[in-house]
Amino acid sequence: MTSSYNARLSSLHIHSVYCDGSDDIETLCAAAFQKGLRTIGFSSHAPFLAKRAKPPPPQTQWHMRPQDLGAYLAEIHDARRRWAGKLTVYAGLEVDYMQDIAGPADFAEYRTLEENALHYIIASVHYLVPPHGEPFTVDGADEEFESGLRDGYSGNIEDAVNAYWDAEEALVEEGGFEILGHVDLIKKNNAGEKYFSPQSEWFVKRLVRLAGRIAASGITVEINTGGLNRGRTTELYPSPFFLTLLRQRNAPVVITADAHCAAHLDGCYPQAMEALRMAGYEEEGVNSFGSAWR
Repeated sequence: MTSSYNARLSSLHIHSVYCDGSDDIETLCAAAFQKGLRTIGFSSHAPFLAKRAKPPPPQTQWHMRPQDLGAYLAEIHDARRRWAGKLTVYAGLEVDYMQDIAGPADFAEYRTLEENALHYIIASVHYLVPPHGEPFTVDGADEEFESGLRDGYSGNIEDAVNAYWDAEEALVEEGGFEILGHVDLIKKNNAGEKYFSPQSEWFVKRLVRLAGRIAASGITVEINTGGLNRGRTTELYPSPFFLTLLRQRNAPVVITADAHCAAHLDGCYPQAMEALRMAGYEEEGVNSFGSAWR
């Protein structure tokens, strides 16, 4: 494909009313078409299917309900047929990974359905599963993070952050998905280096190691603008330094908006494209879902 393909023409990380998004499938399709997008993929927060017995997965208000998964896939496929020739629509999920609790493997059967099949998975680490206490999210309210850090890791931030990188490495090794979601989400509550310095030797070593494992896996890393869109961060996921490490190892990446409303479907894409260019990426062409950079 021509190297002049515009990365702004795809949006693959989209949340709808099936999870914690504010708009329905048809509204999002219409908005994407109006914005000039060519390809969109819906990726609601996947339900916890409780296929693994112990410990049980957490119950939240922001994941899709298990009983809604069939209707979700059917509605996306209906939209795919309805918008054919105008907008390419894919059915995806953002699947939480917690080792031995939940992950992409739980949805393998949905990839091979004769009707309303799942096209792709974005796999993400939102939760830490500490040696003590309950699993907690790394991107929730600061009070939740502080409580989880205190109760689960005795306040040791290095132990908690290393547990996050351990989970990312285990996810990459396990595979079974196409796109790695907001890979350095652990920084979300670290504004002003409240908990740790990203220049710390121990932190940088983990980034370097993970970048190598991602590149060896061939998995695509999303350049996620969601934190910028919602005003929760001042930089993309991943950071400029991490993005440079990925580029040095020739890891493929794709720009996503992590949109929770129609207005954000292509939010902050210019910033993402500039960050890719600064890291040394060149737009190479189109993968099966959108624009891939190497």
